Order: sequence, then C-alpha cells, then structure tokens
Amino acid sequence: MMLISQPVADRPLSWSGLSRRPWRRQLAVTRVFLLFVFFLWWDRLTAPHSAQRRYRRAQWLVQQLLYLGPTFIKIGQSLSTRADIIPAEYIQAFTQLQDRVPPFDSRQAIAVIEQELHGAIDEIFQQFEVTPLASASLGQVHRAVLPTGETVVVKVQRPGLDSLLNLDFELLHQTLRLAKRWLPGFRNLAQKYEVEAIYQEFFSLLFLEIDYIHEGKNAERFRQNFADYPRVRVPEIYWQYTTRMVLTLEYLPGIKVDDRQALETAGIDLDLVIQTGICAYLKQLLIDGFFQSDPHPGNMAVDSQGDLIFYDFGTMAEVKIIAKDQMIQTFFAVLRKDANQVLEALIYMGLVEPKGDLSPVKRIINFLLDNFRDKPIDIKAFDQVGEEVYAMFQQQPFRLPAQMTFILKSISTLDGIARALDPRYNLIAASQPFIQSVTVAQPKRSLAMALVQQVKQFALDQLNRPSRNQQFLQELTAKLERGEIQFATRSPEGDRLLRKIHLALKSLIFACLTGFTLLSATVLLSTIYARFAVIGFGLAGLFSLFLLRSLVKLAVQERLDRLVQRR
Repeated sequence: MMLISQPVADRPLSWSGLSRRPWRRQLAVTRVFLLFVFFLWWDRLTAPHSAQRRYRRAQWLVQQLLYLGPTFIKIGQSLSTRADIIPAEYIQAFTQLQDRVPPFDSRQAIAVIEQELHGAIDEIFQQFEVTPLASASLGQVHRAVLPTGETVVVKVQRPGLDSLLNLDFELLHQTLRLAKRWLPGFRNLAQKYEVEAIYQEFFSLLFLEIDYIHEGKNAERFRQNFADYPRVRVPEIYWQYTTRMVLTLEYLPGIKVDDRQALETAGIDLDLVIQTGICAYLKQLLIDGFFQSDPHPGNMAVDSQGDLIFYDFGTMAEVKIIAKDQMIQTFFAVLRKDANQVLEALIYMGLVEPKGDLSPVKRIINFLLDNFRDKPIDIKAFDQVGEEVYAMFQQQPFRLPAQMTFILKSISTLDGIARALDPRYNLIAASQPFIQSVTVAQPKRSLAMALVQQVKQFALDQLNRPSRNQQFLQELTAKLERGEIQFATRSPEGDRLLRKIHLALKSLIFACLTGFTLLSATVLLSTIYARFAVIGFGLAGLFSLFLLRSLVKLAVQERLDRLVQRR
C-alpha cells in the first residue's frame, strides 16, 4: 500500500464541532438571521430600489452561509434556482457556492473510510492520494487504486454531517415558527410562497443526498439509460467499496466541459460536444423522465475521444414523460411558434401549475420561441429572459413546481456551457440528432400519420398567413390576450400625495431614532459604560443627517406642489 501524500492546506472550518454544541449553533444561526433581517429593513428604509446594495448584501450572505456550513451552503445552492422567490443579485451570488467550499482534514477522511469499510486504509487500497481532487459542501473526493488494479475515485462524506443536519433541521424549523409569529411581513411571505412546504421538500432531498447508496443507485440507473448512447460515459459503481458514507466510482478523467482552450488544444470538435450535451439532456428529460438537476461544469467533462462524462448523481429529479407522438407535436408546435400547445405540454408534464392567470407564462414562451427558435443565441436577449421571468414573479403570486425550477436552472447552465464553447451556437441545430432519433424510433405507420398531420398543419399555417394589415391586427389582439400590452391609469395628484406621505413617515422614523439614541447616550454618560456613549452620539448624528435630508426633500416636494397648483 502506498499513500500518495502531497502538501495539503487543511484549514479548520468555522462550523467544525458546532454539532456537539447546540446552543452555539443556535446562537450562530440566530445572529446571522437577525443581522440579515435588520439589513433588509435598513435597505428598504434607505435604498429600497438599489441593485448595488442588494448585490453587496448577497455577497455578505454568501460569506455567512459558508461560515454556517453544509446545510446553509446547500440552501444557498438550492435558492440559486428560485427566480420566483429571490432577486437576481442573490441568484448570481449563490452560484459562487458551487466551488468555494474548503476541504476537511484528510486524516478524518481516512478515518471515515476505515470505519465504514472495516479495515486499514493500506489493506483496502493499493494506493490512496491524501490530497482531495475536489471538495463540496457534503463531502470530498480522493483518487485511489484498488487491489485489483482499477483506478477509482472515493467520495467521502464529511464526518458528523448526519447529526449536524438533524440539528439544523430542528433549529431552522424553530426559527421559521418564531419568524412567522413575530414578523408579520415574513408570515405573509411564507403563506404566499409555501415556505413550510419548500423547507420540508429541501430537507427530504438533502437527507437523500447524504445517503451515498442512494446516489450509487441513481448513477446505475443513469448509466443504464445511456447504455446504448455511445458518446456519453457514466462511471461504474464499485459496490464492494460503497456504504452510506463512502462511494467508490470508476475513475474517468476528462477536460472540464467549459474549458474551450483546453478542448481546442486536444483537437476536440466543440460543435459535437455541444450537440452531445443538448441531445443527452433532451433524452433525460423527454424519454427517461430522470435527469441530473444540477449539471454545472464541475459535474461534466470531456474525454480525449470527445465523449461527454457525467459525474455526481446525488441530486436527480423526475418528471412525467410524454409519448413520442406528443413529442413530435410539440416539436412542430415550436416550429409554428404555437405557445398554447407548448404550454399544454408543460402542464401535462407537471412543469407548470395550471393556476391563476397563465398569460405571463405564455409571454415567456413566446419570447423564447421568437428569440431562440431558429437563430443564433443572442447573449443580451438571453439576459432579458431572466429579467422577464423575475418581473413575472414580481407582478403576481406564482410559484413553479420544483421540477420546473430544476429544469430552468439546468437549461440556463447548459446554455452557459454551450455559449462558452461557441457564442453563436444554434439550439435547434444542436438538437437535430435527438429529433431524428425520436422519429426513427416510432413505428412506421404512426410515424407517417403523425408527420403527415403535423406537416399538413404547418403548411396550412404558412399558406393562410394574413395580409400585412390583418397580421398587424392579429398581432395586436394576440398581444392584448397575452398581456404584453397593458393599460394603467395614473393620478399625478395622488402620486404627489403618496410621495409626501412617504417622506413624512421617513422623517418621523429618523426623528424617533435620533431622539432615542441621543437619550440613550446621555444616560450612558452617568454610568460605568460612559465610554460607549460616543457610539450613541455618533448614531444620533448619523440619524439626524438622514432626518435633515428627508426634511429637505419634504420641503422641496411641498414647494413643487404649490407651483403645480398655481399653474
């Protein structure tokens, strides 16, 4: 047995040992929660529409989640898919949590392996590399060689993780109950977005993810689904060396899927990589109904032959698959830009809840069909999709099912990978092999009938295209139906009154804060804590400046109103 020892910069994690001290864990979680609530209140008071302020708060929150450890890192990673709940600045910041988790001490990893596999490390493996290949929130990966000579990777769970997650489950549940009881705003938010259900769903998936036997079964199922797909490789599981806390897989090295320069240097066809990735994901979604819900670049690689390698099967999702004739209908609906039929397919698969007004969803589908159906990807247009989605969720209470948020996250990630390889790739062109494979797999008679029917409908749509004036009227009517044209009434006098009320309330709040801090500082001067009085006087000065600014704005608004009334 040979341990390959390389310099390891093991640094203690800030949350190590907290699982053995519940009161310290509760204190750490409560401190971060209260600070964040205070920051949100302060931002709403002083800069309610500042994107820069939200970005700074999001970066601060990322640091706090790293400090709190695995549970909260996973919460941040999960929230990075929820454009229907949190602002875009937070989504962007939470994506950093994929590759910023430090490793734990390799001696602890060896101890876990020896305990789980019931033997000394030099008896279990012929070689074992002490330096981890990669680390994540729930575990880290080491390379090793089995006694039979196969090179493998050993995924080891962080020690004490099970007890830490159980503790966090209870602490967060208690925090949610207290927040709903004492914070009316949070209570309304929790009811609107079913926070309790999201919380339960999150922890049920998280407890499955720390069961490496479950992940191994997912990997085997995924491997079987792609057994006849020559350009996709999935590592084999070595069950003799796998337990609930240790997962041993075949070592499949490759180039990171979005590393364009390295792929070009290796002479790999980038268009083929993009095509393989798009078709593989369409197969997962539409044929298998079992897909990798987090296909970020760290979970995908390309081998020397240009084949795509998938890693990490802890977070998989399932959807209701559609029949192949329905698939053909949907493909032709995309060609016709028929948003209604595309929406029907999404509802059937359980990816959209048929509740309330679905016109904003149709508007998103129309936008996607117009911009990405048969033209190269426009980066600015794709960014507009995110803005449109976020605006839709702000305008009305609407929540997508969890599977749809996984798919949106996956599609956006795959698009980012494809754009890194070729900024002008074409989605329809890349998916052609998959569409052909679906049609070839159909029985000849049903295939012919389906194709004839869809081609006939497509031809009729093209022949019956209206004249320019009729087309203009139809487009205007369609936009009205989809909600793309909206009418609003404004009362300038009412707007001015609301602005004055808002400024008056801000002035009152700052006046109260100034008086309270000034009084507190004066009282402190006569106590043994007199040295802290300077903090009170400083805060009083700061609040008085805010008060002065609000009063000046109020006076200016009053003068403007008088000038308007005279006119």
